[in-house]
Amino acid sequence: MDWYVKASALVLLFVSIRCANRSHEAENDPCVVALAPQGGEAKEDVAIAELQEKARGSHQRLANLERLGWTFVAKARASYDPGFYKLAEQTALCLESKKSDRAAGHAALLLRGHVLHNLHRFAEAEVLARKLVAERGLSFDYGLLGDVLLEQGALDEAIAAYQQMMDQKPSPQAYVRSAYVRWLKGDLSGAIEVMRLAAGASGAADAESAAWAQARLAMFELQVGDLPLASRVVADALALRPGYAPALLARGRILLAEGKTAEAISSLREAARLNPLPEYHWLLLEALEESEAELEHQEEARAVAAALAERGALDDPRTFALYLATTGKDPARSLALAEEELKARADVFTLDALAWALHASGRNGEARVLSSRALAEGTQDARLFLHAGVIAAAVGEKEVAAPLLERAAAIEQMLLPSERKRLHLARITLNDTERSRT
Repeated sequence: MDWYVKASALVLLFVSIRCANRSHEAENDPCVVALAPQGGEAKEDVAIAELQEKARGSHQRLANLERLGWTFVAKARASYDPGFYKLAEQTALCLESKKSDRAAGHAALLLRGHVLHNLHRFAEAEVLARKLVAERGLSFDYGLLGDVLLEQGALDEAIAAYQQMMDQKPSPQAYVRSAYVRWLKGDLSGAIEVMRLAAGASGAADAESAAWAQARLAMFELQVGDLPLASRVVADALALRPGYAPALLARGRILLAEGKTAEAISSLREAARLNPLPEYHWLLLEALEESEAELEHQEEARAVAAALAERGALDDPRTFALYLATTGKDPARSLALAEEELKARADVFTLDALAWALHASGRNGEARVLSSRALAEGTQDARLFLHAGVIAAAVGEKEVAAPLLERAAAIEQMLLPSERKRLHLARITLNDTERSRT
């Protein structure tokens, strides 16, 4: 829910080269793209090749095309190469072109809607999701509708859609969504309870989903302050899916909270190698700068910062905007990125990112309005509290700022090292100002 994807230049180049060798009609045929051989030896690659071969035949072609599309999705998640989402989209378009089969049309809509959601084309995905709900109304149709509504800031509507999903078919996918919205609404204990259900219901049969649920659960346990339990949960995730980047990221955050910076660097370095998104690079950079052996890591830190600067705006503009505003490196660019992001999504975290970018640009009055909106759902998030507290203090609302900063301090283990320092400085400054006034 909180992931960002980009079009893989490598996969798109591969597709364009293949299409260039065909006729103009074939170049525009999504079936040609979907069925083009991919190569590779991973289990998803083998499954893709087998399904492509079956889909080229006449027997159960539509069913095999649908399975092929979801296998491309699985490959995208396993490889962190979002170009496979584009191939899944082409497969959905191929399936959708078989207009004689109504069931295939609905299957294509769900697949394409899921891909559009992962590509952050939420408004387009909403159109498909509403069509599915109106015409078919199955559990996963409501799940897709809830996902895209949530990202666009319509949380109450999203919850209603998720409830329909749960009522029809309690499942790991429904539990994950229920746990997340409970957390967004400030119900941490409820989120933990339901996320445990999600992790237990997935099991080894769907190791990736189970590992994702465990990694998220580990973050909930970290927020509670039970670091030993959080460590055990993330170890369970890595046992299910060794080398799983989200779990390595979670382990790095837990180790940083424990003050084990050197171990955190090792985990975060591997996580960023596997999935080089801004969130991963930023956390690794913070760990490198926090290390007691900082001089030894200077060259690596510069390389990570350079990679973040090069790809951040393309790979995840919201996180990169936060990074720029937090470090003060380019407030104007941070603001431009956050404003553009708000056009596509309007959840609490996008509102917060724009508020923080406005603060970095000295526009604290506007920032105060947006930070209040970011807190309106009751989300218990340390970064939201920190930003809102600093912004409230900047506009002179000390009586608002103080409790917000206290709430951030109560769960400061969820903050990056530099954010914890910013929090401590803000509290000291606020207290000194109050003593001086008194």
